[in-house]
Amino acid sequence: MKVELKEVSVGYQTPLVEGANALLESGDLVALLGRNGAGKSTLLRHLAGLLPLLSGTVLVGGQPIHQLSESQRARLMSVVTTRRSRAPQLTAFEVVGLGRSPYTNRMGRLSNHDRAVVEESLELVGISHLAHRYVSQISDGENQRVMIARALAQDTPVILLDEPTAFLDLPNRYDLALLLKRLSSERQKVIVFSTHDLDVALQLCNRIMLIHDQQLTTLPTPEMKESQYIQQLFSSDQIDFDPQTGAVHIRL
Repeated sequence: MKVELKEVSVGYQTPLVEGANALLESGDLVALLGRNGAGKSTLLRHLAGLLPLLSGTVLVGGQPIHQLSESQRARLMSVVTTRRSRAPQLTAFEVVGLGRSPYTNRMGRLSNHDRAVVEESLELVGISHLAHRYVSQISDGENQRVMIARALAQDTPVILLDEPTAFLDLPNRYDLALLLKRLSSERQKVIVFSTHDLDVALQLCNRIMLIHDQQLTTLPTPEMKESQYIQQLFSSDQIDFDPQTGAVHIRL
């Protein structure tokens, strides 16, 4: 599976990213970096076909994503946003079960196989114990893991996640990042996630996408570390980025 951006511009009245080109392939774990307001969330929504491109083309498996029906996109790509579930009356199991919608009948009834996939997805993100809890009764971090489990249950070759570690504590943050690494490698998925966790991005991702000054730069992680892009993006009078170690140093 390949995801290809060809001269893609995204945004609203004013472009946030212009003329972007990138090629992502099966097995890629890609971190999307950028300052607040740079357009990370907007770019992900455009890549998912949820918003119309200003110009250019996004190809998923060689197919223009914006020419596919919603049901066709749902079999190719799953999306996790930072929003809580909009169905507080459902249990975690039921919300994750919605991820099987592209494969169920019109009644949405889960088969034994569907239920097994849901159970596996809950287990993968460590929330099997929440299966029968209403999502209105769980924390933001737990809710985020429910939505990630839903994306896993959808079983698509491409997964897009908008700041998936935002509501997680430190151990769960690294556990999730390691899970994404394992899924991209073992199941040969293309996984793209926006993040402010530079250490996670540099240690676990094989490719980095970086938005700066309306330009999207995509490089293998070692090349990105050695370039000046991260230094230009994050350095300030109080912060330095060390390309040799990948560490950020605070000036005291």
